[in-house]
Amino acid sequence: MVDPHPQPDAPARPLRFILLYALAWAGAAAAYTPLLTILLPVQVAGLVGTQQGVGWLAQIALAGALAASGGNILFGYLSDITGNRRLWIAAGLVLSCLLLPLIGTANRLDHLIALIVVWQLALNMMLAPLAAWAGDWVPDGSKGLLGGLMAFAPGVGALSGAIVTQPGLAEQGERLGLVAVIVAACVLPILLLAPRHDGVIPPGEDKPADGNGAAPARHVVVRMWAARLAVQVAEATLFAYLLFWLRSLDGTVGENQTARLFSVILLVSAPLALAAGRWSDRAGRPLLPLAVAAGLSATGLLAMALAGSLTAAMLAYALFGLASAVFLALHSAQTLRVLPRPERRGRDLGLFNLTNTVPSLIMPWLAIALVPLFGYQALFLILAGLALVAALLLAGVSRKA
Repeated sequence: MVDPHPQPDAPARPLRFILLYALAWAGAAAAYTPLLTILLPVQVAGLVGTQQGVGWLAQIALAGALAASGGNILFGYLSDITGNRRLWIAAGLVLSCLLLPLIGTANRLDHLIALIVVWQLALNMMLAPLAAWAGDWVPDGSKGLLGGLMAFAPGVGALSGAIVTQPGLAEQGERLGLVAVIVAACVLPILLLAPRHDGVIPPGEDKPADGNGAAPARHVVVRMWAARLAVQVAEATLFAYLLFWLRSLDGTVGENQTARLFSVILLVSAPLALAAGRWSDRAGRPLLPLAVAAGLSATGLLAMALAGSLTAAMLAYALFGLASAVFLALHSAQTLRVLPRPERRGRDLGLFNLTNTVPSLIMPWLAIALVPLFGYQALFLILAGLALVAALLLAGVSRKA
């Protein structure tokens, strides 16, 4: 955007803000990835054992997802009407970091659920205005770069989990405190160094998606929302059931092999997303990489359905994993381009965020309904169909945006 309060260094501001923002977004991933994927399951298993812990985790995940969905919309909207993102981000950072160590002290299910719900609300007090802040400051011509740099966040989240669980580094009760330190170190720089103006972009200053001076059409927004939901359902399903599927092909597959596969995909997808994002900026085709990535995701899922060996299965999943990771990273940035009301982008991004939480409610029932009766092949074919729908939805608008 055009800086409403120009300073001598104004031309450098977008890049400086983007780099600070990418670091903060990585910190946001570090806030939840170690807890939800490693530390919370370990804590629950230590309290009630693995078998009973599955039920605990399901209840905690449901409560947390509902709190995250509502909190993201609420705090995004509050940051809109107050016109001050920085204040809400700072408050959410402080509260969520203070709550993290408390979660590690809970030893009852009701206490743990209550703490996770309150923590999710505090975390989304930070996440919702942080997501909208990028739309306030990053011009449309740099949103591909923004999305590419945001693709590094999942890797940072996974790395933070590996760091805090290093043997001998910290006791079980201290690990969440270390997570809080990592998050603060990543988010504080943007709060301290970003331009001081916190106002929301006036509607007339935000470049529309079609570049012709008209507001983005509602059908573009709807297509973007539906496409992300379709890909997220596939991604969430594979994240949860990949190990089980690989073991159905080869019973010797271990957790470490699956973890290495995830790690390689995270490492390779980030520079791919960065390259695709930079190309979309230069070519002026912001949605074309999304349509291509969704199409490649569908191809990978179809190959998974047809895979008859472990090697073929891993290669097929690698194609899907890379394509879906690029899609999700670039989609997060390009969504800022198509929202119809810049002065309400915090609220609208909260509605888009439902595409991240709704799949966690859809995915288990989809898998339970299909896999026992028809096997993983039927599940992957349906997921491939969803990804193909996403590609077709975006292909219809990529020529115009």
